[in-house]
Amino acid sequence: MATISLSSIHASPSSLRLLSSYSSQNNPTLSFYSHTKPSLSFSSVSLKPVTTHRSRTLTVVSAYGKLSETELIPLPPKPEEIAGNFPSESGVYAVYDQNAVLQFIGITRSIAASVLTHWKSVPELCCSVKVAVVDEPDRTALTQAWKSWMEEHIGATGKVPPGNESGNTTWVRQPAKRKSDLRLTPGRHTQLTVPLETLIEKLVKENKVVAFIKGSRSAPQCGFSQRVVGILESEGADYESVDVLDEEYNHGLRETLKKYSNWPTFPQIFVNGELVGGCDILSSMHEKGELAALFKK
Repeated sequence: MATISLSSIHASPSSLRLLSSYSSQNNPTLSFYSHTKPSLSFSSVSLKPVTTHRSRTLTVVSAYGKLSETELIPLPPKPEEIAGNFPSESGVYAVYDQNAVLQFIGITRSIAASVLTHWKSVPELCCSVKVAVVDEPDRTALTQAWKSWMEEHIGATGKVPPGNESGNTTWVRQPAKRKSDLRLTPGRHTQLTVPLETLIEKLVKENKVVAFIKGSRSAPQCGFSQRVVGILESEGADYESVDVLDEEYNHGLRETLKKYSNWPTFPQIFVNGELVGGCDILSSMHEKGELAALFKK
């Protein structure tokens, strides 16, 4: 989530994608969460329903993106249900209390992770949310989405949401001490005393979850790696990350890891010393709500 100045609020909200779902009777409900705990697929923009594994459908609709036109979605009773029922993509979200009073508008690189954080830190103020995924989510697009919702709310009520008022620290997460990416070697010019395969084996066996990604966890260098980082963080996983593009400290890792895992592409995710797969497999397990149980093993 982010803190943004309220000055000069002006933006076009055309970059938002509103998320709507339909019940099995095809009655529109304009929501993507219900207490039947559907697990939904948040795909790219499409006007065709996307069938989920629980016989429900999700329609992603290109829309104007007004805050007032976005459905207010009640949060599930258990925190572990949030990751499977909210998108891990970047976007804008608005949090409401039990009286449906808007408390906070935020932007995030992972909607599910931010909603989960609020649910845990201020459950009494976090009862329902409005969410919109932002296409091409660079900093400018996210800021414009946030500004458009803030502008609409201020225009309608004449005031800023309490959580967005200057000096309010209830909703803004303090910067956490982020883990550094692991390095397998002291440097490319250092002679290794053990084979690189042995170092990989030791790493994945001694750490519960290891993600070999392109780039760092703070700045992934490909969309698939960014997606994997978003999923792991939305699941609250305690994971280690290794940058396979770091030729200074992980020289030769890409080709060696391909042979070790017998998996040709990146990212690669290991859990309990075993290869789970890449982005597609992790995304599928995330959408089906299977990762929480896997991480607990």
